[in-house]
Amino acid sequence: MNVLAIDQGTSGTKAIVFSPDGGVLAVAEVPVRPRYLEGGGVEQDPAELLDSVLLSGRQAMAAAGRPIDAVALANQGETVLAWDPGTGRPLSEAVVWQDRRSESICAELAGHSAEIAARTGLVLDPYFSAPKMAWLRRNVTRAGVVTTTDTWLVHQLTGEFVTDASTASRSLLMDLDAVAWSLGLAELFGLAGEALPRIVASDEVVGTTALFGGGDLPVAGLVVDQQAALLAQNCLEPGTSKCTFGTGAFLLANTGDRAVRSPAGLTSSVAWQARGGPTYCIDGQVYTAASAVRWIQQLGLISGPADLDLVAADDASSVLCVPALAGLAAPWWRPDAGASFTGLTLSSGREHLVAAVLYGIAAQVAELGRLVEQSLGQPLAVLRVDGGLTRSRRLMQAQADLSQLPVEVYPGEHATPMGAAALAMLALDPTLALADALPSWTPDVTYVPRWSSDEAESFRHRWLAAVDASLPPGPPGMTGVLA
Repeated sequence: MNVLAIDQGTSGTKAIVFSPDGGVLAVAEVPVRPRYLEGGGVEQDPAELLDSVLLSGRQAMAAAGRPIDAVALANQGETVLAWDPGTGRPLSEAVVWQDRRSESICAELAGHSAEIAARTGLVLDPYFSAPKMAWLRRNVTRAGVVTTTDTWLVHQLTGEFVTDASTASRSLLMDLDAVAWSLGLAELFGLAGEALPRIVASDEVVGTTALFGGGDLPVAGLVVDQQAALLAQNCLEPGTSKCTFGTGAFLLANTGDRAVRSPAGLTSSVAWQARGGPTYCIDGQVYTAASAVRWIQQLGLISGPADLDLVAADDASSVLCVPALAGLAAPWWRPDAGASFTGLTLSSGREHLVAAVLYGIAAQVAELGRLVEQSLGQPLAVLRVDGGLTRSRRLMQAQADLSQLPVEVYPGEHATPMGAAALAMLALDPTLALADALPSWTPDVTYVPRWSSDEAESFRHRWLAAVDASLPPGPPGMTGVLA
């Protein structure tokens, strides 16, 4: 059984060919270029997204040199576009999950935030799909349909009009417990009457495609990228967790068959729907991780991510960074927050600024871990991590120190497509158990805390004070820093 698994991400599309008996047989990557606009806009060219999917898939298939049994697709989760269902032609740019231009729509609905959270497990925020969908309808076009990018890509591949349960659960339009669209929620966002795609399971064959060559191939294994990485890292039991360090950093913990409503401002979603029912997860987000590293690269502080460990100061100093370059998510949910450096003196050099950015990313992730523990009522035993920034020893050691947890680095950089491939294999073989579809793995390296708990808590309080000081006065309903 050979699966072509495609991870369509924010800054690139990766395709792998995976075989249970041979492992990863081929890898191909094609960059995509989001455009960062004034006013908080972040857009992508839909044609570039589709081209990257087809090109990376064809390259991986050619490199593998084996017949393919299925195509799996992991997606960005909350990126949306308008398009013509008759022709498949895009009617707008793709509005990326980082886009903040729908803040005013969320502000209009602030009085419904508790109801929305109870129904969806999510926070009313521009990060999620529905506000961006509503923004497109108000400001760009009333024509066609408006959906997440996975629906458009799958339509291009198969002609079907579907989305999977994990992606639907990131929309603010799905009843989390029923795993079904809510007409009432659609009406709240001014999306009543919109055609919404059929919600499918991740272990379901949704159609076939001939666009990669090799005849008609089943398409299955549809899933959000972060949930796919949770699966690939064998986080199958409630309470197991991972964090992916990509464009942003995303910490997820499995909650089993229970959709937890977090009292701490985290969000709850479908992790995957397979073998007849949903598995849920709780999650928190750091909007800028690798994108913050790209920012300091553009400023000339480093020449590239490989310089992080060469340039960063050995230890945390008095310089602190709140890298809120695209706002803050849980527990603050402040899209209006901006980045800041504090504690600068004439002796501060680029090494201190670079180290402060790394510690700022790690501090946000550590805060999310604390909130997960509060929400689950149990401590985390270990944090599994994946993504390009896990190559930075300084960042991973800072993560272990601030989280006060062992940090296990997933071997290789293919967790997301591996998770999607496992779900596609379930679709091809109804007798296969989920655990048996996942290859076993051991960490490349494990980082253990070097700081004492007192040192970690002291840094946390200083960093949280820097966050508080950097927040502009917020409108009613915005959350503040947790004590």
